[in-house]
Amino acid sequence: MSTLQKKIDAHPAQRLAGIRRGIEKEGLRVLPNGDLALTPHPLALGATLTHPHITTDYSESQIELITGVHHGVQECLNELTEVHQFVLRTLQASGDERLWVSSMPCHLPTDETIPLARYGSSNIGRAKSVYRMGLGHRYGRRMQTICGIHYNWSMPDVSSEQYFSLIRNFRRHAFVLLYLFGASPALGPCFAQGRPHALQRLSEQALYLPHATSLRMGSLGYQSDAQATLAVSYNSLQGYADSLHEALVQPYPAYEAVGVRNPGGDYNQMGTSLLQIENEFYGTIRPKRVIEPGERPLHALRERGVEYVEVRLMDLDPFVPVGITAQTMRLLDVFLLHCLLTDSPPDTPTEITEIKYNQHLTAARGREPGLQLLRQRRSVALVDWAADILAQCVPLAAALDATHHRGDYSAALAQARSTLADAAQTPSARVLAHMAQRHNNSFSAFTLHQSTLARDALVALPWSAAQQARSVAEVAASLVAQKTIEDADSLPFEEWRQHYMAAQGLG
Repeated sequence: MSTLQKKIDAHPAQRLAGIRRGIEKEGLRVLPNGDLALTPHPLALGATLTHPHITTDYSESQIELITGVHHGVQECLNELTEVHQFVLRTLQASGDERLWVSSMPCHLPTDETIPLARYGSSNIGRAKSVYRMGLGHRYGRRMQTICGIHYNWSMPDVSSEQYFSLIRNFRRHAFVLLYLFGASPALGPCFAQGRPHALQRLSEQALYLPHATSLRMGSLGYQSDAQATLAVSYNSLQGYADSLHEALVQPYPAYEAVGVRNPGGDYNQMGTSLLQIENEFYGTIRPKRVIEPGERPLHALRERGVEYVEVRLMDLDPFVPVGITAQTMRLLDVFLLHCLLTDSPPDTPTEITEIKYNQHLTAARGREPGLQLLRQRRSVALVDWAADILAQCVPLAAALDATHHRGDYSAALAQARSTLADAAQTPSARVLAHMAQRHNNSFSAFTLHQSTLARDALVALPWSAAQQARSVAEVAASLVAQKTIEDADSLPFEEWRQHYMAAQGLG
């Protein structure tokens, strides 16, 4: 019996049934012509500071939809669908906006015209906006309009040490997910304007790379030259926390030059360190913990350990109304279980460099026949390495199927293996094929068409009076909750900011 099979057998069905997942899904609000909507977040959707399911990410124009935590894949997807229904019905009623279904953005206005998200007049609400102002100064606002899906995942009785073992394996093998689910092989020319890039012109309306899987996860996506200087190790919670701690407290010369405030007194950013706050650190996966009000995330991790992991590399699937399918979620469950239960040696500086190389290569050229990645300083074919990983997942899918008394997990894995063997089945290849066959190679025309199909499909679903009443009640409660927070503030913002940013708050 293999070591992996022994580990599977050591996990009783109730523990596998205890896997929990939740989704955070970003999407830009766009006008009927595909331009970014520059209107404020609709009041009819509630207060973004306090609504449990509907908020904004970087911009007022960038809605983020959040599910609760679910034991069942379908239950999670049902909630995501219902939140979409309410949002799209509300948008349709107030101006016919829709949600952009691609990870790479729609036609954007000038950088400074992209509206920053606002969260009210409370200190924590102001801090969220100032942080976003800082991101704009540091990386530009266009980069922040990229959207994705975050998949939050946990299993009972997993220690912080085991979660970090999972994270190391996930980072090693993340190229598999980029190949299977990357859906951003092309983008609109305005996004790359004024930036160095190696993209090819597909048409006047699109730039692309012919074998790209996820430009979102490549050199034009969520990347930072400054953060490239961070050598974050995932060998332990202590090591991870220490490396982030330093990035959160050490001044960074380029950001010191920007300053916390401009000469007129307005805020440029929350601080002048390499990272303003923990969420600024980019990565394909993060260790996470639910925080208390006013608590720093790093303090929560240090005090109470890792509670779940947040998978951050998933593109929106433009062929699916809510951006992700139950089958994809099940494959993620199998993949994460594989990362957790297989041997995970400590990472090294050499391997961390290889991981970054493999990510960028797969993002830019993942479907290229014969593409070679690096594994322990040796070349290995992407498809061979991925096939080996997916083959190891077979007993894990079977164990999950036995737990849930159905064959959905094995079916999801079989589909993944089929896609690996035929690159034309990948979302990235399908995007390019649809653009060519139906939209004259226009990225905007393709995505606007898919966005309209998604809106129409979701608005056409049954919607009961009880669902409407529940959604409206959540909106009203969120507005009351935000007002309560604002009324409770007693400190001037600058005093609050200094207290929040103090190193002792990091634990």
